[in-house]
Amino acid sequence: MSEKRSDNRPPDFDEFTRQIIEQYNEIAQLAGALAHEIKNPLSVIRMNIDLLAEDFATEEAPDRRRTLRKIEIVQRQCERLQNLLDDFLKFARLRSLQLTAGSLNEQANRVLEMFAPQAARQGVDIVRYFDADLPSILLDEQTLGSALMNLVKNALESMPDGGRLEIFTRTTRTGVALDLIDTGCGMEESTILHAFEAFYTTKDGGSGLGLPTARKVIEAHGGQINVQSTVGRGTQFTIEFPTPPRLAPGAESAVV
Repeated sequence: MSEKRSDNRPPDFDEFTRQIIEQYNEIAQLAGALAHEIKNPLSVIRMNIDLLAEDFATEEAPDRRRTLRKIEIVQRQCERLQNLLDDFLKFARLRSLQLTAGSLNEQANRVLEMFAPQAARQGVDIVRYFDADLPSILLDEQTLGSALMNLVKNALESMPDGGRLEIFTRTTRTGVALDLIDTGCGMEESTILHAFEAFYTTKDGGSGLGLPTARKVIEAHGGQINVQSTVGRGTQFTIEFPTPPRLAPGAESAVV
C-alpha cells in the first residue's frame, strides 16, 4: 500500500516544485559567484568616480565642466549596472520556500495598500473584487508578495496620467485565480510574446527581469501566469494557483 500524503497536496505538486528548483540551482550558484566578481570592482569604480566628481565640481573652466559631464555619464552607467546586477540575483536565486496555508486575498490586499499612496498621486483608482469564500492556498508570503508587487508596479507605470486598476480573486475548478486589470497603455503583440523572457524590456534603464522573476516565483508555487493586452486599452495578468483538497491538522506548512 502506498504511503498517504500527510498534507493532501496534489500528487504532482512537490515533484513539479522540485524540478523547478533543480532547474535553476546551477545558474543560481554561477550567478552568486559572478555577482561577487562584478560587485567588487564596480564598487571601486563608483567610489573613485564619485571622488573625481568632487574634485571637478568646484572648477569653472569649460574643459573641467566637460570632464564633469563625462564623469556623470559614467556614474549613471555604474548605477545602472548595479541595478541590473541586483535584479539578476533576484531572478537567479530561488531559495527554499516555506509554504504555509494562507489567503491570496490578504496577500493581494497587503500589496495594494503599499502602492495606495502612489496610485493616489497618479490618479489611479484601485478597485477590489475579492471572493470572500476563496479557499486557502499554500504560499510563501515573502516571495509571492514580491511577485505581486512587481505586477502592480508595472500596472501603475503604465498609467502615469491616471486610470483604473481592478483586482479580482475567484475560485476555479482546480484552485484559485487572481486577475489584475489596468487601463494603461497596453502592449504590442511582439512585446507580449517576449514579456517573460529574461532581459527583454521596452523601458529605458529597465533590466527586463521583473516579469521573468515573477513568473518563476509563481511557478515555484505550482501556479501559472498569463497576460492579455491591447494597445491603448490596457493589460490583464491572470495568475492561477492549485489548492490542496484539504489541509490535514498539523500539516499547515511545508518546505519545498
